[in-house]
Amino acid sequence: MPILADWKGHPVKVHLGCVTVGVIRMAYAYPGAGALDYFPCRYGGSRLTFRGPPRDTGQDYIAVIGGSETYGRFVPTPYPDLLQEWLGLPVVNLGYQNAGAEVFAQDPGVIATANKARAVIVQVLGAQNLSNRFYTVHPRRNDRFIGATPALRSLYRNIDFTEFSFTRHLLQALQRAGRDRFELVARELREVWVQRMEALLARITVPVVLVWIAEQSPPIRRARADLKVLPLLVDGGMIAALRSRIAGYAEIVLSHHARGEGVAGMAFAPPEAPLAREAPGPAAHREVAAGLVAVLDGLL
Repeated sequence: MPILADWKGHPVKVHLGCVTVGVIRMAYAYPGAGALDYFPCRYGGSRLTFRGPPRDTGQDYIAVIGGSETYGRFVPTPYPDLLQEWLGLPVVNLGYQNAGAEVFAQDPGVIATANKARAVIVQVLGAQNLSNRFYTVHPRRNDRFIGATPALRSLYRNIDFTEFSFTRHLLQALQRAGRDRFELVARELREVWVQRMEALLARITVPVVLVWIAEQSPPIRRARADLKVLPLLVDGGMIAALRSRIAGYAEIVLSHHARGEGVAGMAFAPPEAPLAREAPGPAAHREVAAGLVAVLDGLL
């Protein structure tokens, strides 16, 4: 059941059983590469390529900013498309795979497209894919580790940073090499996450709904960082710090059914099966859309 909150932070619960949804009954894997045509497109002169088909931004629409879950890889009808169907309003999918907040805040095309919308949904993304005082990430492919700063090299003198290509692999290795030292890195990432999210939200001039999509509610910060909980390193206190900048909040905790559906209804080539098993499937996307409809109805 999604747990929602209005702009004052009061909890609102939505029973998904009361929402009529269209069920896509597909379970197949295409034999060749490119199982789905994602109709790649751009908006507002952005350098980023988003999932299409492109929507008409010359009329009223909703924009959705997010990462891999919003892009909806392997899912024929991701939650932005379901929202469009249920609301009867074009929904521009600005989901970008493996993105951090940084890539959107620094893209004038994304900001321009968002600010022409009636409302914007912003997905809560992990804190690992942000440049910080310990390491830098690729400006567009934010999950790519570019290099360690002198501060990180000094903190971990025994690590060869040329071995790492991805941020999550880096963080796991840092934690194994020294949990106390890693807490310094985790604290930095949390602080930077709040700063970058505030910067992104400050640039959006229309109502924003923040959406949490995960298998659990935002955790209370623990003494030790848990790299098994997604979105990575984000906790309830960090989200609370953003409440003054948003018009609504939807906390979508995926049901046991959605988490256990496997690859049913997903479209992928056989070599992509391991990636597909890790991605949210159609049932998860229906739950996200249903929770967001409940919040958007009060804004539109």
